[in-house]
Amino acid sequence: MSRQPGLFEQPSPPARRRAASGTEVQPSQDSPLLQAPKLPAEIRLGTSSWFFPGWRGLIYQGLHPQPALSKKGLAAYAQMPLLRTVSLDRTFYAPITTIEYARYAAQVPDGFSFVVKAPAMVCDAVIRDEEGRGKVPNPHFLDPGIAARELVVPCLDGLGDKAGPLVFQISPLPRGLVEEQALLVERLARFFEALPRELGRHRPLYALELRNAELLTPRLMRMLASVGVRYCVGLHDRMPEVERQEVALGALDGDESGDLVVRWNLHRGFLYQAAKQRYEPFDKLVDEDVETRRILARMAAKAFKAGRKVWITANNKAEGSAPLSLLKLAGEIAAALE
Repeated sequence: MSRQPGLFEQPSPPARRRAASGTEVQPSQDSPLLQAPKLPAEIRLGTSSWFFPGWRGLIYQGLHPQPALSKKGLAAYAQMPLLRTVSLDRTFYAPITTIEYARYAAQVPDGFSFVVKAPAMVCDAVIRDEEGRGKVPNPHFLDPGIAARELVVPCLDGLGDKAGPLVFQISPLPRGLVEEQALLVERLARFFEALPRELGRHRPLYALELRNAELLTPRLMRMLASVGVRYCVGLHDRMPEVERQEVALGALDGDESGDLVVRWNLHRGFLYQAAKQRYEPFDKLVDEDVETRRILARMAAKAFKAGRKVWITANNKAEGSAPLSLLKLAGEIAAALE
């Protein structure tokens, strides 16, 4: 299985530029994000991960190497009023323990909520090599017992009230599985039905994200409605434009119920690695996607007015800098709410 993109690939700062002194990472005192409009508590915006040295001045005060931000940057990130969620992407590559989840929860204030990605061990139909090529079938694909043990229980026990959507991002599927859509949808239904519906006083919110556009069908949406699972709007080159996904979501939400979960992952027309190379160090907007931003703002405002909660996370590969994407999105949401 390939390792987490970006976690170990960013070089340390050159020796001639010293990292910020001290052991603590502080939030930027003059960040443009501090000028963001105040949104309702039910609308949470955040980024995919938080440990990017290029966010100096946007999120962090001073220069810090990526390992330091990974370990100590979350508390500073969560002090930015605009940022009230973050996607725990590392959990896709390997499960983490209850203790690790609890450490994350202790670093953020009340009201902050994590979007947690389910591990690939249950979301990928194949076992992949270091280059990401599928080699053999994955015997644990859509195994609810493993999902409960490795994700749901430790996540809810560790994060408690700070657990937001648990997103099952189904990796690109082999052609044979896609061609048997009816069987796959039934398998997904059995999987979600077998997951825990509550743990103590906590009720997990499950969401499904796709990487095969062919699966975005009325059959799938009816199934999700029947098992109480949200469709996660995943903006990625493999998936249709946000307009089509909004239409599909509307079919699921005929009664205007259900929370809105969006992951703004990648600028259309780019592969992940190409976007990464184009946008690093992620400190400015390079390719603004004005239309997507406008539609997301409209969707967020509509969901809030219908009494639903909203989670939108943005990736640096969407426009060049996730914090700046969210700053502009917050402005448009505020305008749409008015």
